[in-house]
Amino acid sequence: MATLHFICGKAGAGKTTLALELGRTLPAVVFVEDAWIDTLGFEITSLQDFSVAAGKVRKLIGPLAGDLLRLGVNVVFDFAGNTRKGRRWVRDIFEPAGADHVLHVIEATDAQCLANIHRRNEEKPPGIYAGYVSDETFHAVTAHFLPPQEDEGFRVRVYGRE
Repeated sequence: MATLHFICGKAGAGKTTLALELGRTLPAVVFVEDAWIDTLGFEITSLQDFSVAAGKVRKLIGPLAGDLLRLGVNVVFDFAGNTRKGRRWVRDIFEPAGADHVLHVIEATDAQCLANIHRRNEEKPPGIYAGYVSDETFHAVTAHFLPPQEDEGFRVRVYGRE
């Protein structure tokens, strides 16, 4: 049975790194939302811009991911795990496809995430760096972050617990 893997973690927690590793080891088709947004040429200057771009990208990715799952192909989303709304959207993909799921949760402190963001901003590693992220942007995005709750009923794998 195909499985849809998706990731929950603050900015800078290592979501893209984990998604790419899952893609190599499972194997699976990996969808990196930031790469789609960049490739399609969306200009992101605010959280509202990102929200609009992400909504359009998800309209493309969702049906494609559902088709892949129905064909027995594992899929990894490097997005959609950080809010209840995002997680509901993922459920609406894997359930109709008759696929399994795993929600990968990366636990990291704000300090760890900010250190990773600062390093990423400086080094700009290919495949990981999607543009400069300020401390202010980190805090604005983190305000919307909600780890999965038990009542959501996801199969969860946790990383980074001390």
